[in-house]
Amino acid sequence: MTEKTTRILIVDGSTVSRQILSRILNDEMEDVEVESCKSGKEAIKRLEDNNYDLVTTALMLPDLDGLALCRSIRNSSAHKYTPVIVVSGDADERLLQEGFKAGVTDYFDKSYGYKAFGVFIKSFVQRNSNLVGHVLFIEDSKTAAAVICKILEKHGLKVTHTDSAEQGMTLLEKQHDDPDSNEPFDLVITDFYLKGDLTGGDLLYAIRTRFQYSQQELPVLVITGNDDQKTQVEVFHAGGNDFVTKPILEEVIMARIRLLLTIHQQFETLKQQAEDMRWIAATDSLTGARSKRYLVDNGEEYIQNTANQTVWAMLIDIDFFKKINDTLGHITGDHVLAELGSKLNKSFPNDMVVRFGGEEFSVLAKNLTKAEALKKAEKLRKEIQKLNPADVPLTISVGLASTQDHPDANLTQFLAMADKALYHSKETGRNRVSVNFSEGIQLSPLHSD
Repeated sequence: MTEKTTRILIVDGSTVSRQILSRILNDEMEDVEVESCKSGKEAIKRLEDNNYDLVTTALMLPDLDGLALCRSIRNSSAHKYTPVIVVSGDADERLLQEGFKAGVTDYFDKSYGYKAFGVFIKSFVQRNSNLVGHVLFIEDSKTAAAVICKILEKHGLKVTHTDSAEQGMTLLEKQHDDPDSNEPFDLVITDFYLKGDLTGGDLLYAIRTRFQYSQQELPVLVITGNDDQKTQVEVFHAGGNDFVTKPILEEVIMARIRLLLTIHQQFETLKQQAEDMRWIAATDSLTGARSKRYLVDNGEEYIQNTANQTVWAMLIDIDFFKKINDTLGHITGDHVLAELGSKLNKSFPNDMVVRFGGEEFSVLAKNLTKAEALKKAEKLRKEIQKLNPADVPLTISVGLASTQDHPDANLTQFLAMADKALYHSKETGRNRVSVNFSEGIQLSPLHSD
């Protein structure tokens, strides 16, 4: 579900009030478009020509009062359900008694101040956000489908309609197999009784058991032709979130849809927060490389995956890094580490780049031949020598090992093989690449100064 701009119309006879209210809303809210007018007559004309998501009005206007304007809005077709908030410093008995009947959605007491008004409207919009979403609608009655599709689209929803549970199943299966599809369904609405081999109940059961969508991940609203308790029990046992009965009342079905889309949005928000936290835990904040914890959790599966073969372990150590910290300071040392991490991520965008510890990095590079791995390692060594991060001359020592040479090694053993090759590079003069082949460790045949 994507965000969309909230359009607000402010109706107030005071020029100063209109200016202040408009400025407050623009300051307090993101993705908002605020317009204003001074009279009820002008407001009605604006509402005929434009679509708004929220209307605020003073109780007393130059030509009519806010309640009369609200009644006019409720009698219109385009804005019949648009929220209307009365803004007044005098909540008289008439407003409290007649406001609801006139169609007032809420009331704000102006005596709380303009800043409080901005907070109030922002909170209201968050609670009553625009209906945005993609609905899979299954209904075999052409008449009912036409009516309900028109209602859904009028309220800003995208609708994919099909007339059988089989077709609905095919669309859901496609989404399930491609979870990264651009326009996934946010809500399913289905008639409980459908023509064909599969009913709406069968589809609902498949959504919960075959596709394993929870009631929060993919809410389902069921339409039934009767409201007996047995049918209600069937709907809920099959995994339905809610139901409405025919004939469909626009106010009822839209209230249910708004609630279910809110549930789905909350699920998506929590899922994104969990993914963000997982990513933070898996990433070294200084260098942008994956953390050692990520390597421990995922490295074994990575090197054993047949689709990744051949995998090369590359251990990289900055030469004389302690000297950089001791002479130039740890801040400069951090700049060096950050630039090296960035360089490694760019050089190996499809591989597992890890900050192994301190000044040491590891790369698990997949699908490389011996010649490709040696060429990449030697190219990296030469490019780092020219990098001069934070104006610091820099060289690295590299150790390599492959799953082809060490097919039976687990992750710990595999990294130890590369570490032995790294030690060989340091022992023989640093700023070089060594390889732990099956026949032993040797300097890279591509090495040149």
